[in-house]
Amino acid sequence: MKTHVQIVAALHIAFGALSLLAAITVFAFFGMAGTIVLSQGEHEAASRVSIVAVVLSGFLVVLALPGIIGGWALFTDRSWGRPFVMMLGVLQLFNIPFGTVLGIYTLWALLHELPKQTPSASTI
Repeated sequence: MKTHVQIVAALHIAFGALSLLAAITVFAFFGMAGTIVLSQGEHEAASRVSIVAVVLSGFLVVLALPGIIGGWALFTDRSWGRPFVMMLGVLQLFNIPFGTVLGIYTLWALLHELPKQTPSASTI
């Protein structure tokens, strides 16, 4: 079962990296569009296109970072990594179609076998 947890961690890191790549692509596309608009002498429109580029790419970066951080935490066995990635898996269910598959696999792999708890001093 440890293999599935590592696969989930790698998939969340990869999904986050792809989201970062999408943010860079959106920023470059809108940057080129802003340059074209600016070359036509439309300074007001160029500034609006620049604002859209920054806001949209920033939004994609903000969405990508939790997946990368959570995948890294799960991969390195941090105590907070498992519940954090489970929460991300639930949120990914709404990201149709690939996020839904990732969310289902995440929940299946992380809920299939929970880590063994050692008995505490109060239960002995």
